[in-house]
Parts: sequence; C-alpha cells; structure tokens
Amino acid sequence: MHVVLAGGGVGGMTAALALLQRGVQVTVLEQARELTEVGAGIQISPNGNRALDHLGVFEPLRALSCDPVRKEFRLWNTGRSWPMFDLGPMAVERYGYPYLTVYRPDLLKALEDGVRATGQDVIRLGSRVVGVEQDESSATVVLEDGSRMTGDVVIGADGVRSVVRNTVWGPTDPQFSGMVAWRGLIPMGELPTHLQAPVGSTWIGPGGHAVTYPLHAGELMNFVATIEGKSWTAAGGNEPGTVEECLADFKGWHEDIQTLITTSPRLLKWALVSREPIPTWTSGRISLLGDAAHATLPFLAQGAVHSIEDGVVLARALEAHGDDPVLGLKRYEEARIGRTSRMVRGATANTDRFHSRELATDERAQAYLEREWSDEPIADRYDWLYSYDAVTAPV
Repeated sequence: MHVVLAGGGVGGMTAALALLQRGVQVTVLEQARELTEVGAGIQISPNGNRALDHLGVFEPLRALSCDPVRKEFRLWNTGRSWPMFDLGPMAVERYGYPYLTVYRPDLLKALEDGVRATGQDVIRLGSRVVGVEQDESSATVVLEDGSRMTGDVVIGADGVRSVVRNTVWGPTDPQFSGMVAWRGLIPMGELPTHLQAPVGSTWIGPGGHAVTYPLHAGELMNFVATIEGKSWTAAGGNEPGTVEECLADFKGWHEDIQTLITTSPRLLKWALVSREPIPTWTSGRISLLGDAAHATLPFLAQGAVHSIEDGVVLARALEAHGDDPVLGLKRYEEARIGRTSRMVRGATANTDRFHSRELATDERAQAYLEREWSDEPIADRYDWLYSYDAVTAPV
C-alpha cells in the first residue's frame, strides 16, 4: 500500500512514522521549503504521550520538554490562585504517563527524526497540493507545479484551510471566532523569580484568559493571552502585534500579566477560528487527519494531541484492513470521529468557563470555581481524554 500524506505538520508526520513502522509506503507532501514550526508552546497530556511512546519518540521529546508540578487557576485582577489538578506524580500514577509542556518545534523535530531513522526518504518539501481526485483503484493529488502523485490512499493533513477537504466536500473553512490570541515566548531568565515556577497557570477573567507554562527544558516561558470582541482583517492567520495593543486588551489585569506582556521579545496575534464538527471526513480512498478534520479552539489543550492520536489510529486501521484500504479508512473514521467531535465541542464550551462574567469579583469567582472546576466536573471533562489509548482503540 502507498499512502500519500498532504501536509508535514504534527499530524502528517505522526501518521508517516506510524505507517512506516508498519511497512507501509509513504510520501509526505509539504508545501514549505523547510520543515519549521512557528515557535510556540503546546501541551501534551498523558494520552498523547502514550501514543508518542508507542512510536518511540516520547523519551527524546521528554528530555527537551517540561513536566509541570500542577495546573492552577489565577484570578485576572487579584492573582488569587486555585489548584486545578496535579500534573506531576499523580498524573503518572493515574494515567501511566506525565503531562508535558512542549516547544512545538521540538515535537516536530522528534517526529521528523523518527521518520528519517526508518531510512526511508519520504518527505517532499516545496510541494503545494492544489487538488485531489480518485477512481476505484487509486487516489491522486495535483501539485501547484502541475505534477501529480498517485497512491492507494490520500490523507489530507493540511490544516484548518485544507485543500483536500475543500476539494472533496466543498468550502468548509472555519470562521473567525471573534477572539484573538496573543502569543509570546520569553527567555526564562528575563522574568522575575516568582514567574519562573514550573507551574501551568491559567488566568481567567470576564471576556478573556491567559495561559503560561515552561518550555524547552525550562529555558522558555510560553505566554498565550486570549481576548474576545476583536476583529480580523489580515490575510493570514497571524500577524505581528504591538505591546501597546496587547496592554490595552488586558488593561486592569494583574501586574504579572502586564510583566509577561512587556517582557515578551515579540508578540504575535493569532485569529482563533472555529467550526462545528463536520459529519464525515472520509470519501472512498480519501480521508482527513488533524486540524483538517477537526479544527478546534485551543481551550482543551488537545489539538496537537488528537492529531497524534489520529496518526496512530490511521496506521493501525490501514494495517488491519490492508487488502481493502477503503474499509480501512472507514474504520479509522468510525474510531475517531465521535471522540474528536466531543473534543471540539468541549473546547468551545470551555470558552465560557474561562471567560465567565461571574469572574469579575473574588466572591463570585469562588462560587463559580467551586461549581464549575471542583474535582467532579474536572474528572467529567478530562478523564475520558487522558485515559484513551490510541494503540488499543478498536479499529
């Protein structure tokens, strides 16, 4: 079997590695001239690390990442803190793997190294996919230069504005949500000592929230601050921002937030897009993976993790039904679509939980957190995510 993957990001590279390890021929078509990721932080929960361990890249990645001791909420104006959940030994005891905070380029490099370690030269850079087609026996992608690549299966791992998805199912791009995320990476040594703690902090307030956690073996602090009520006119999904605009967006927030903003060497503004889960993402010999299939708001910290899960389950399904790739893709979708749809809707629901107007004062915030973020509702929202095993899920 030959699988053509449109896209060499986290999901596409995970799928490539999982397929190669099962003896499947793979071609990865990546439009970029070099494999790079915009420097940013991501969170890899135990379910993602379980899948990465199956692929043999967990330990190399762990050495470059951070293992925060806990997650906590902090109130937007006073800085008052509440524990969210333990991310240290308790996560390992409960789920078998830790919760890591990861520099995205480190994750992509670990996956790329895994692919190259197979000895197969499968990555084709500078290959922009502009179309896709299929017949009863094969599927083909059309490239910008007019060339074509044919395989038994084509997988669209080409992101939220997926050419593969839009070609097969019509225009289905996510829409701007009205929220903008400010992102910064801060050298740890430039922060005050109290902001260098190995903790994942989520600052919550009416109409916005901010997240911080350490990256890259503790050398960097990741800062992401989301605000409602914004417009977006830029052609792309991100653009440079100014300290002045970010400070204006978070006027009145705690002095720690002001420090994080002013200490960031560079701030990027990202348009947050959203879309209801699509009802199907497989058609014959063509299917989708990662953001192309289930674009999500980043409020459940599962976007990259679910792309990793997709890649492992896809490879297992195609291996299990090797003589019938159409059936293999159906089994892959059946195994993933319910879980990923629940994830997308859960991330959307967390928008209101992080931005509630009840967070305006300490007294109302206390009652709100006891109702929405005590042990029982947290377990309902996260246990089903973290306990999942992409290696044993039925296909």
